[in-house]
Amino acid sequence: MTCSIRRALGVAVVAAAGGVVPLTAQQTAPPPPQVTVSGVVYGQYVYQLKDSLGAGDQNQFSIQRAYINVVGKFSGGLQTRVTGDLQPTGTAGQSQVLRLKYAFAAWTPTGSDLTYKLGLLHTPWLDWEEALWDYRMQGTMALDRNGYATASDFGAGIDGKWQDDQVNGQLTVVNGEGYNNGTGDKRKDVMARVSVRLVKTDDNSRVGGLRVTGYAGVGKHTGGGDRNRFLGMLSYRSKQFTLAGEFAATKDTISPAPLGTNTNPTGRVISGFGVYHIPRSGVALIARVDVVDPNTSASGDRQTRVIGGISYQVTPNLRVLADVDNVSYESSAVADLDTQRSRGLFQMQFTF
Repeated sequence: MTCSIRRALGVAVVAAAGGVVPLTAQQTAPPPPQVTVSGVVYGQYVYQLKDSLGAGDQNQFSIQRAYINVVGKFSGGLQTRVTGDLQPTGTAGQSQVLRLKYAFAAWTPTGSDLTYKLGLLHTPWLDWEEALWDYRMQGTMALDRNGYATASDFGAGIDGKWQDDQVNGQLTVVNGEGYNNGTGDKRKDVMARVSVRLVKTDDNSRVGGLRVTGYAGVGKHTGGGDRNRFLGMLSYRSKQFTLAGEFAATKDTISPAPLGTNTNPTGRVISGFGVYHIPRSGVALIARVDVVDPNTSASGDRQTRVIGGISYQVTPNLRVLADVDNVSYESSAVADLDTQRSRGLFQMQFTF
C-alpha cells in the first residue's frame, strides 16, 4: 500500500471518529433519580393549669408527632413522596402507632403550570394554611382540631400556580374519610382552593403577600348525609409579620339520624392568628383565637380557644415554643361541668 493511500485512510478514520463525539453527547443518559430522606418531630411538655374534673390533669412529656419523608425526583417531571406518621394512640397516648400520611406520585409536564397527583395526597386547605401559620408544632388548625377537615386523603388531584404564585390553587377528588379513617364507601368528596396575591411583600412564597383565599369542600359521609365546608380568608404575610382571619360555614347531615337528634346541623368556625418576628433575633410572638359553633341553630355549644406564646429559633433545625392554650365553653354541659380548661406548654420542633 502506497504512502498516499495509507495517509488517506488515516484521515478518513480520524474524521469518522470526530463525527462520533457529537452523536454520543446527544445520546447522554437521563440523570439518575434523586432520593432524599428528611423528617420533622414535635415534642412537648404540658402542665394542666385549670381543669376541675381532675381526671384530665396533665403533667407530662410526650412526642406528639414524628414524620419521616422519602421524596424521589425523576426525569420527565415525575416526583414521588412517602411519609410515615408516628403518633400517640390510646386513651392517654400510652403507645405509638405508625401510619401512612402521604404516598403519592406527582407529574409536572415540561413547561406546564399544573401538577397531577394520584395516591394518598395533600388535601387543598390544611397544608396551605399550616404553611401560612407556620406553627403546626403548637397543634392542629381550627378545622382539623374540631373534626371538620383532614390534612390528607386517598384520591387524585391537580395543583396549579401561575405568575410566580400570584395565583395558586388545588383541586382534588378524594374518599372524604381522611388518611386515618379508612376508604369509606362509593361516595366521594370534591375539594378546591384558590389563593390570589393582591399585594406583594418580601415573602414571595405561595402564602406570602396580601392574599384573599377561598376553599370549598362538598361531599357525603359514609352511609349518606351531607359533608360541606365553605371558607374564606384574608391574610398578610411578610418576613416580619403574619396576620390572617378566616370564616368557615359547615353542614353535616346525619343519615340515618338517631332519634331526637338534629339531622341537619350547620356550624360556624371563625379563626384569626398572627405572628410577629422580632427584628435581628430568633424570637417571635404568636397569638391565635378559634371560635367554634357546631350548631348555629342551638345554644350552649360554642367554644372559644385562645393561644398565646413566644418562640425561639435556636438553630435552623430546632425551634422551641412556650405557650398557653385556654379553652372556654359557652355551657358547662358541653364541657362536662367545667367551663374552662387551660394548659401551659413547652414545645419543640426539630427537622433533619
